[in-house]
Amino acid sequence: MMETFEAIKTRRTIGLIKPDPVPHELIDQILEAGTYAPNHFRTEPWRFFVITGEGRNRLGEVFEDITTAKCTEPISEDDLKKIEKAKKNPHRAPVIIAVGVEPTEKKNVIKNEEYAAVHSAVQNMLLTAHSLGLGAIWRTGEICYHEKVRDFFGLSEAGEILAFIYLGYPDMEAPKVKKTHFKDLTTWIN
Repeated sequence: MMETFEAIKTRRTIGLIKPDPVPHELIDQILEAGTYAPNHFRTEPWRFFVITGEGRNRLGEVFEDITTAKCTEPISEDDLKKIEKAKKNPHRAPVIIAVGVEPTEKKNVIKNEEYAAVHSAVQNMLLTAHSLGLGAIWRTGEICYHEKVRDFFGLSEAGEILAFIYLGYPDMEAPKVKKTHFKDLTTWIN
């Protein structure tokens, strides 16, 4: 595994993934890394769902239903293309890890902190995937937060999916990015 700071500096979104299967041992390491994210009062609000094989077809059907419901009758040729694309989206990678939040009902826990914990878990997972030589992209968008997606994964009404991590072996070079220097974004208050 690579050194932590190097992983942070070199991790990039990898949108093109090979169809090759990912060993379960690597997926397990990525999932375990997610559970080491900080979380207030140790509520562990994250929920993980690993989608592979035919499971991707089932998720694609949910995406298809959501996209179809947004179309007006009669359905146009453009609408049909959007529906078909939505249905195929889960096939962009051999593995998808859906990451959900189930906020605790404890009165002393702030809901925003539950979301922050899950987002931290996702970052741990992305860094671990990168350090294991895998490529990943964190996808969201309107469809991610739809109630049909929540129901598909069996989350409560308070829960929702916060990330679809599309995961596999990279089929592209990591893009070069220019980062704003931290000094330009930092104020020291003494």
